[in-house]
Amino acid sequence: MNELLKDTELKMNNAIESLEKRFTNIRAGRANPTILDPVVVNYYGSLTPLKQLANISIPEARQLMIKPFDKTCMQAIEKAIYESNIGLTPNNNGEVIILNIPALTEETRREYVKMARKEAEDAKVALRNIRQEKNTDAKKLELTEDDIKYCQDEIQELINKYNKIVDEKLSIKEKELLSV
Repeated sequence: MNELLKDTELKMNNAIESLEKRFTNIRAGRANPTILDPVVVNYYGSLTPLKQLANISIPEARQLMIKPFDKTCMQAIEKAIYESNIGLTPNNNGEVIILNIPALTEETRREYVKMARKEAEDAKVALRNIRQEKNTDAKKLELTEDDIKYCQDEIQELINKYNKIVDEKLSIKEKELLSV
């Protein structure tokens, strides 16, 4: 029974980590290198993640600077950024590629808040699925009815705890998105 509860908590923790990763992909008008995580570059015939080909730094609050290790791949990096549909236009000066993050309009901010709420709801659905799966697992164990009930109550306490965490993280992300 303890194994079941530990496994439940581990899976719920993973759902929260997944939510945090998805939240980092929702821009807040500030430069964040994780924006470039989906960018893969065709480097000598193989698709390579951008962060393996260049240093990515933040010289200003709304600017990313990409300095390739190999200057011959500048064009390929530029092309990959264009094709990745991340909504940023690369500026190549021969040494580095600069990406300027545009300021968010009120309408864009509201759209990003909607996206964040959807991600939070998806995380809560994942938590509910974990609860359902683990409740089913508890019934399969050779336990007394009281032990099964106790186990299900413990799982419900875990889901309540993790739903609160999702709400807190959503609240923080909304404040971040709506602050000018």
